[in-house]
Amino acid sequence: MTTQNLVLGQADRPRPVRPRKRGRSTPYLLVIPACGILILALGYPLVWQFITSMQRFGLSQQFGQPPEFVWFDNYVTLFTDPYMWTVVARSLAFCLVTAAVTMAIGTLMALLMNAVHTAVRITLQISMLLAWAMPVVAAMTVWNWLIDWRRGVLNSVLTGMGLDFQNHNWLANPLSFFFVAMVIVVWMSVPFVAFSIFAGLTQVSTEVLEAAQLDGATLSQRLRFIIVPIIRPVLAIILLLQVIWDLRVFTQIRLLQDVGSIASETNLLGTYIYQLGVGSSDFAMASAVSIFVLVLTVALSWFYVRSMLKEDES
Repeated sequence: MTTQNLVLGQADRPRPVRPRKRGRSTPYLLVIPACGILILALGYPLVWQFITSMQRFGLSQQFGQPPEFVWFDNYVTLFTDPYMWTVVARSLAFCLVTAAVTMAIGTLMALLMNAVHTAVRITLQISMLLAWAMPVVAAMTVWNWLIDWRRGVLNSVLTGMGLDFQNHNWLANPLSFFFVAMVIVVWMSVPFVAFSIFAGLTQVSTEVLEAAQLDGATLSQRLRFIIVPIIRPVLAIILLLQVIWDLRVFTQIRLLQDVGSIASETNLLGTYIYQLGVGSSDFAMASAVSIFVLVLTVALSWFYVRSMLKEDES
């Protein structure tokens, strides 16, 4: 075959049809409405709060008096206040301990749901779903009835067991106050953690676990070297969400304070902002603390965001 025939033969072959490239702007156009809603719903309050934090904004400004700009004086006052750092340390300790306990109990509940029979698993799921779906105010009403120092069920049970808990006020001491608050927050958060981790456990191959068991791997070894590495992304995002939520907890702490405790000894960042803004009408300082909480939340979550970016790049 000559070179001319080869050229003609190649010319006669049909050329592959390349698919047309769709408009690269289409995904961005579809995202614009969602981004616009987020900017309006979150951006405007954030900008307003930042501007307010640099003003002298009190009760008189609420009735129309123009605010006075003091720029960063509120932040200087905030960062030089020892009580502010006491509240920050207290909030960090509470959120880290509560998130760790929630993750531990939620993981155990997820493993239990993954191991038991279907009927038992459905019963557990319904029970946790009812606890999770209960409104916070309704749940706090029940908890306040349980720990009431005069007619509470908890004191009655402990006194009936021979312990000296007659008229014991669980909310008077800061340590017992935060212990009760931690129990309530964990009780409300465990269902979400358990359901999320259980969903991740369903993605673990049973064949791999059975092969590891046949090779002599114990339950702890299968959990450590097989299950945890597979569901690590789920664990990471749930832990991050728990830390953020527990750092900003407000309703449970505020309602417990109203029942009977010294607010200055049990304030967390959420209740401290409420006390500054609504209680003292110092909305500028409340806005400054809010901006600080936002920066603190971003700093706590930056490690996870950075690890996610590295995984996407790899």
